Amino acid sequence: MLKATLAGLSAHKLRLALTALSVVLGVAFVAGSLVLTDTLEKLFTKLIQDVTSSTDVQVRGKQPFSGFGPRAKVPEALLRTVREVPGVQIADGTAAGYAQILGRDGKPLTSGGPSIGLSWSETPVSPLRLGSGRGPRAANEVVVDAQTFRDQKMKLGQSIDIVFSGPSERFTVVGTSRFGTSDNFGGARLTAFQLPTAQRLLGLPGFLESLEIAGDEGVSSKVLARRIRDRLPDGFEAITTDSLVKEQTEEIQEGLNFFGIALLVFAGVSLFVGSFIIFNTFSIIVAQRTREFGLLRALGASNRQIMRVVVAEALATGVVASVVGLGLGVLVAGALKSLLSAFGLDLPDSGTVLLPRTVIVALVVGIFVTLAASVLPARKAGRVPPMAALREDSPGDDDRTHGYRTELGAAVTTLGLAILALGLAGDVGNRPSVVGLGAVVVFIGVATASPTLAGPLSRWIAWPFVSVFKLTARLARENAGRSPKRTASTAAALMIGLALVSFVAVFASSIKASAFRVLDTSLGADFILTSRAADQSGRGVSSELAAALARRPELSAVAGMRFGPAAIGAKRVRVSSSDPAALAAVANLDVQQGTLEKLGPGEVFVTESWARANKRGLGDAITFRFARTGNQPLKVAGLFRQNGLLRDSDHLVSHATFDANFEFEGDSFILAGAARGVRPAAARTAITEELRPFPQVTVRDQVEFKREQEKELNRLLGLIYALLALAVVIALLGITNTLALSIFERTRELGLLRAIGMSRRQVRAMIRWEAVVIAVLGATLGLPIGVFFAAAMIAALPGDNVGGLTLPVGQLVTFVLLAGAAGVLAAIFPARRGARLNVLEAIAAE
Repeated sequence: MLKATLAGLSAHKLRLALTALSVVLGVAFVAGSLVLTDTLEKLFTKLIQDVTSSTDVQVRGKQPFSGFGPRAKVPEALLRTVREVPGVQIADGTAAGYAQILGRDGKPLTSGGPSIGLSWSETPVSPLRLGSGRGPRAANEVVVDAQTFRDQKMKLGQSIDIVFSGPSERFTVVGTSRFGTSDNFGGARLTAFQLPTAQRLLGLPGFLESLEIAGDEGVSSKVLARRIRDRLPDGFEAITTDSLVKEQTEEIQEGLNFFGIALLVFAGVSLFVGSFIIFNTFSIIVAQRTREFGLLRALGASNRQIMRVVVAEALATGVVASVVGLGLGVLVAGALKSLLSAFGLDLPDSGTVLLPRTVIVALVVGIFVTLAASVLPARKAGRVPPMAALREDSPGDDDRTHGYRTELGAAVTTLGLAILALGLAGDVGNRPSVVGLGAVVVFIGVATASPTLAGPLSRWIAWPFVSVFKLTARLARENAGRSPKRTASTAAALMIGLALVSFVAVFASSIKASAFRVLDTSLGADFILTSRAADQSGRGVSSELAAALARRPELSAVAGMRFGPAAIGAKRVRVSSSDPAALAAVANLDVQQGTLEKLGPGEVFVTESWARANKRGLGDAITFRFARTGNQPLKVAGLFRQNGLLRDSDHLVSHATFDANFEFEGDSFILAGAARGVRPAAARTAITEELRPFPQVTVRDQVEFKREQEKELNRLLGLIYALLALAVVIALLGITNTLALSIFERTRELGLLRAIGMSRRQVRAMIRWEAVVIAVLGATLGLPIGVFFAAAMIAALPGDNVGGLTLPVGQLVTFVLLAGAAGVLAAIFPARRGARLNVLEAIAAE
């Protein structure tokens, strides 16, 4: 049977090559995702090891809430204590914070990474190394990372402006720095200043971010850390460099694992789509080789031997496709990196890492998917009787299975609906996950029953075309309806892609509409001021800005918003803060009890939902644990309804309470309202004048703010659509493959049509219309599933995260039209091949 297998592969090279292409693309995506994450993990790990190679111990503040919230800053006086510990050879401290370079146009330079300001030190324990020039020796001198220096075409001695949480200042560039052995760290822009200058500019007078210590020769890092730990006050810790590297490496791995899983989900979708194509291809090939398999049975081959022939062909296809996909995966990793960079996620350059695990996973996944998709066609081939060798016709679909498939599809769909109902109404831990599982089961049920729907839907879809294009469209309709299982299987691949695309579109549209409703109902401010400092580093803009704006007569109220971490019992919470009277004037929190304007020190407003869940009411005392002041009781002074304005914070306090318990890190954003009788343009001019020292702050009115939020969401959607595009491309390859195989199957039929007068143009049109019918059928099945999935997921989300379902009708209609157009493109090759058939040879074909 080996010769039969090799002969089958040789005889169907083109058909199997088209099938293998879907596996190649899916495996390439899997391999590319793994290569990219492994490469980045190795890069960041090496950078951390290089930076800490001369350090034995680090001293830092303890994290107050088990991995949540900022660490306490280290008093500079503690540096002197550490230097006196026996065994300490070098001890130095680092100040760090937000610092952003301004371009020649006065606007902040942005990149995919944060903008970080550091204190400069030339000791071996410093994370920075001098690249060119020298270190800063005066308060107005700065060192810039080599990558930014090169990208911005800077020169030593030139002046640049740098903005912090407060006003910008001018500095002279005196040198370039490297982060360990790299010119840059993950796309970040680094600037370094003298220590006293850095402490002043970064809001750390008398404090440091951490202490780095190198020990005497012969003193182990563990012994040194223990000695230093004995001298530290409560709230601080000394850890060895090995522990630090392990901790930071695990954090990087956690972030990259999430990123890698997201990419692998898209790769899995592509392979799932490809499995439909493989199944369809082998089903068609088996049907076309019925006489061949019947002849082998007549010559003595058993049904198992016939099955092994088909499985062996699938195995060979899977192996070749997986190997090619693995090689292509290295290129895909580069393409994914470029795609992420195009969407603002700049990643550092590095060598490619191809681990044995990637090779094994790529090969196993590709071969398994191919073999799994070929099992049913192989079983069908094994059941071909010897008498099939005497038949001259090609068998079509086996109508006897339609009822069975319908019943099975209905049963699976019912099971999926039951799981959905459990997720929506039942008491389950993770409702969105349960709803997602139910939606997937519903999808499988619809795909199982789709052959029953393919015939009627094909006729309905083709009806407008038949009424206009008559003959060619009618023949295309009959061709699509003649083999409903094949048509449904081909359309199912596109159905998956369009179901996911429509789900994303509907879900995003609903989130967008909900966010805009929150702005319309909760935000009364005329202007919203946001800070790049808060966006990139979590540190907001100086309170001087809000104070200066409040003094302007053109503005009626100015409310700066601040946020900080705390804990209530064992649960971590997010506390928000504002000026109560100003916030009441520029926002509507839908207060249920109490008076927001009267919120005073030692009091807190809580959301109605939080109070109900925790059985708290007006006048009750809640004990908050703050990193700075410990346990502090706050009295409930009012209840309000949650909305997105406070960034999902359930607790609101006054600035007086906030500043008494938190280390102030600036306003995250500021709301401002125009004074009565003042035109918006005049109010904006007043704000712009106060913003001159704060170029990191952007002012927008409500319309501009909505447009900016929509733009950010659209960027994310663009990335998701780009990743889903591979699944859609594979589905279109499936349409091409199916139509190309149908040309072989209908060779005699096409010859007869040509013989009785059909032109080549009409043959091409017929095949194109068949492709359009299949593509639109996939859209017709996929879009409702996607909308249904989105509606279920929205209903499963906790609280009022999304206000309701919003259908982007224009987008959904566009998806259907694009599906039809894509069908035309997918039919180009099969249509040309069908039109070029020799009439006499086609009539004589068997």
